[in-house]
Amino acid sequence: FNRSRNVASDTHFDLIVIGGGPGGYVGAIRAAQLGMKTAIIERNKLGGVCLNWGCIPSKALLHNAELWSEAVTHGSEWGIEFSGVTQQWDAVISRSRGVADKLNKGVGFLMKKNGITNIQGHARITSGRSGDKPCQVEVLKAEEDYYHGAGTTVEQTLTADRVMVCTGAAPRALPFAPFDHERIISSQDAMVMPERPEKMIVVGSGAIGMEFAYFYNAMGTEVTVIEMVDRILPIEDEEVSKEALKLFRKQGITFKPSYMTQAIDRTDNGVQVSVAPVGKEDAVEQIDGDVVLVAIGVQGRYDGLFAEGLQIEVDRGCLKVPYLDVETPTYETSVPGVYAIGDIIGPPSLAHVASEEAVTCVERMAGHETLGVDYKSIPGCTYTSPQIASVGMTEQAARDAGHEVKIGKFPLTALGKAIATGAAEGFVKIVASEPYGEVLGAHIIGKDASELIHEFCLAIRLEATAEDIISTMHAHPTMAEALHEAALGVEGRILNA
Repeated sequence: FNRSRNVASDTHFDLIVIGGGPGGYVGAIRAAQLGMKTAIIERNKLGGVCLNWGCIPSKALLHNAELWSEAVTHGSEWGIEFSGVTQQWDAVISRSRGVADKLNKGVGFLMKKNGITNIQGHARITSGRSGDKPCQVEVLKAEEDYYHGAGTTVEQTLTADRVMVCTGAAPRALPFAPFDHERIISSQDAMVMPERPEKMIVVGSGAIGMEFAYFYNAMGTEVTVIEMVDRILPIEDEEVSKEALKLFRKQGITFKPSYMTQAIDRTDNGVQVSVAPVGKEDAVEQIDGDVVLVAIGVQGRYDGLFAEGLQIEVDRGCLKVPYLDVETPTYETSVPGVYAIGDIIGPPSLAHVASEEAVTCVERMAGHETLGVDYKSIPGCTYTSPQIASVGMTEQAARDAGHEVKIGKFPLTALGKAIATGAAEGFVKIVASEPYGEVLGAHIIGKDASELIHEFCLAIRLEATAEDIISTMHAHPTMAEALHEAALGVEGRILNA
């Protein structure tokens, strides 16, 4: 690893990582393992959005919803009667925050353990690498308000042979209704609501929208979900979307698919959302609620990151980095010496993708012949109840790509473990190719889907066939038997349905 010469050792690094989320801190650790002198700059909390405001604390909330639902809604089905059960909303929220705080401290420990210089502040890249001249990064005092970037005070100036940008993404607002963080809220606001709202409107039915819709509905809030396209969870396989709509309606969530949100107005007591069917813009309806959660996606977060005059190429709100159309991407941006990974370079906006891209990026900096990220075998999960998980192609995508396909589908209503545990809703679906049965995609809706999907991730990574899964023994009774039965279904040999 070639280091720049004639630079002060206390302010110069082999690698400066900007952003301490699951991409940044993992990349920094790997760089340190490879012998690089590494610094990480984070303007808020180590762990990033995922650990502090997303993946982890939201799962703590969702677990509360599952416990409440089991105890209050379904307890009698198990022969267990509860009386006088109440919610302590502040305890629900504080437990979630406590989980995040504990893990945040854990990331700080990992930085110290690996000898990584941890710097609190807002980074601003003022120059890239030019010949023997290294990259230069200023560290500015970060604003206390998380929603804003930096002040104007430069606290220190650092140099590095390379800089890796891992600043992630922020919730995207509707252009006509910016977040006020009180009535028009983002997913981050939904994590820390001081009181549970009686009525919530959710705009967008992707993973984030559906997780919060499920959580608040399970805890007793009246929830309405507005979706612009004709089905919920639109990136999932169409059969999964239909099953999810049926099951979540059964739980009491109201859905308005094929509806466009036209306006959001604050009222004396909450909000009023104006919606209309797609193609019938004059047929406006009003929906009243206490709050509206806008969950229409995310956008790259790089406000104030690049000094004026630094020409960085941007594509649709993300840093432009060739990574899908090259065999061995380095993740270098248009500015020499400056690299980028994770949400900041575009979808899929997933923590595990950022981590894998960071490791690949750093290892290739160090000259390692790493296999890199297999973008065909990335799992996506929605942690509602039932859970939803998928990997690879949907049935429609496979057909659109010209594949002759055969489908294996097994309902959980026929699975012994699912029936015994009261989790017999949903199914496992495999999309395989003709004539050899190579697994092209897999889709699960049901209990533990996020855990079960990884067998299919490995199958796609190894170009395995349905027959390979069939010939792999699965323990009985387990939820994983449904994977085996779905593989049998590809070959028309289902045994238990």
